[in-house]
Amino acid sequence: MKTLRTLGIGLLAFGLLQAVPALAEHDAGPEVKSLRGHVPLEDESVRTQPKKWIKDDVPFERDYVQQPPLIPHSIKGYKINKKFNKCLTCHSWANYRESGATKISQTHFKDRTGTVLATVAPRRYFCTQCHVPQANAKPLVENTFKPVKALQAEQ
Repeated sequence: MKTLRTLGIGLLAFGLLQAVPALAEHDAGPEVKSLRGHVPLEDESVRTQPKKWIKDDVPFERDYVQQPPLIPHSIKGYKINKKFNKCLTCHSWANYRESGATKISQTHFKDRTGTVLATVAPRRYFCTQCHVPQANAKPLVENTFKPVKALQAEQ
């Protein structure tokens, strides 16, 4: 019985070794390119341009229903942890009028069961899980996405 098991494992290993080169030769589709092009990471002579965060700007239009708004300013150095959230110093219901910022949505005060809370729900507290700053970055891949008709500007 032990010999039979050893023989079976040996045949399986042999079969896998035969299959690996064939898998490597298989065409996996279009080649993915990095922002560096074909320059290896070790080559220090090529530097990619860092993206510029938009300082303060008009928010981008949303492309789909329930899309979280993009942040129209830099958040460099913003601290968000379980004891402090820098975003709330401007966007909380207590501070938004004085700061001129957009107040956070009522949906951010509901927990996962739908219970309305007096403070921001824990699942909505870490803003950058959903909201990201706008930047002058070009898309990394071609995108033919079109916004839903309800969100398109009327012409």
